Amino acid sequence: MDNRGLSFNSRKALTVNIGEHAATELADLISQLLCEVEELRRTKVSITRIVPSQREHVREFIEEPV
Repeated sequence: MDNRGLSFNSRKALTVNIGEHAATELADLISQLLCEVEELRRTKVSITRIVPSQREHVREFIEEPV
């Protein structure tokens, strides 16, 4: 496991409380999730709006005849 995962104390606490097999599964799952998050951060694309969104209403003034 790399340094981005659980600390030794966290792994030890998991092992003591839920067992070695379950603690290993959780630590591996967390490690995989961290890798996926890193991949998403590296490949993130910024989106620039070209057309105003539907929420931005143009204020129209309706004049009544006098």
